[in-house]
Amino acid sequence: MKRMGKYYKWEVLALLWVAFLLNQGDRQVFNSVLPLIRDNLNLTDTSVSLIAVFFNLFYAAMVPIGGWMGDRFSRKWVCTLSILFWSVATMFTGLAGGVFMLILTRSIATGGGEAFFGPANYSLLGQYHTDTRARAMSIHQTSYYVGVILAGWLAGYIGDKLGWQYAFYIFGGAGVVWAAVMAIRLKDLPRAEMPGQDGNDVKPGILDGFKTVFTTPTALMVTLGFCGFIFVITGYMTWVPTFLQENFGQSGAQAGLNSMLWTYVAAFAGVLIAGTLSDRWAAKDPKKRMIIQGAGLILGAAFLPFMGSVRSLWLLYLCFAGWGFFRAFFDANIYAALYDVTPEHLHASCSSAMIMTGFAVGATAPYVLAVIKESTGSLNATFPILGVIWLICGLACLWVSAKYYNRDHTKINNR
Repeated sequence: MKRMGKYYKWEVLALLWVAFLLNQGDRQVFNSVLPLIRDNLNLTDTSVSLIAVFFNLFYAAMVPIGGWMGDRFSRKWVCTLSILFWSVATMFTGLAGGVFMLILTRSIATGGGEAFFGPANYSLLGQYHTDTRARAMSIHQTSYYVGVILAGWLAGYIGDKLGWQYAFYIFGGAGVVWAAVMAIRLKDLPRAEMPGQDGNDVKPGILDGFKTVFTTPTALMVTLGFCGFIFVITGYMTWVPTFLQENFGQSGAQAGLNSMLWTYVAAFAGVLIAGTLSDRWAAKDPKKRMIIQGAGLILGAAFLPFMGSVRSLWLLYLCFAGWGFFRAFFDANIYAALYDVTPEHLHASCSSAMIMTGFAVGATAPYVLAVIKESTGSLNATFPILGVIWLICGLACLWVSAKYYNRDHTKINNR
């Protein structure tokens, strides 16, 4: 890192921040224009939910290959080519005229392209940021919040004014431009400068990350917590814009903005607080990373049951904000906690094992919520169920943090 300059790690953060913004914004585009797609193509709630289900399932199936490639090849080029591929696929989504083409362009092409980005993105950032890891990850996570807010409003506005197809054209085009910037400015950290490595080429197998995650109690708990986290997030992000349109008569642009704005402005503040506290407290007691995660899930769960029952928009937005603020406490520590208890040379592979498991579980959320919606006539009944899921995961995090975290952390750092 000295050869690149002591400030280059912050440029890496900036480059990956924008890339992740486009990544998450790209996902939210579909959710924001979902009612327009459904009505324009004469689809049902359950049929349109299958597009999101297949997206997450294909993403989950491909992400282990992305993690394997991130540990064996240039993480710069894995990230850059991933952005280019999913952005082109997003543009082609605008040409779809039915469920089959939407699944092909959105679920398979876009989901497959994005699967290669996550493991290489987080592991590259983790390589450049060691003593500032949770802080860097927290700042990086704010791009997710900005991305979904921006996409939630802008995609809804474009869909209302120009048609849902143009939302995909515009967001996909922005990704193509940023891929060119990444190709020019982003650099891999030389292996000789990687923490815990001497410059030798380490080539892990495709299953090494899974073996590590599923035999390390703390890493396994991070993964199980991530499963519950993603299930709730995926269900929320897919259906809450529709919930606001159907229950409160909001337009696509209004629902896209309000479903994300209150949640992610609060999360923006929460993740910066959580990341700073995590680095400070974990320096003295590593298990406090997971304690912060567990507390975030438990406190966030308290707001979910009220979302389906309140009749005042301002009370609903307050619930969105409270949930968003505390969800950030889990968000800020996902990869920092995972990397605390797994080997440096397997970080991308371990990330992919966690991501695959989480998204395989989370993929079912849009369909499960759609079935409940069609059977009950509304989404109101789904919110308490989501709250119970987070409560259970939060309590499990607290138990594992007390029993295993420091032991696993010491084991990996004494190798």
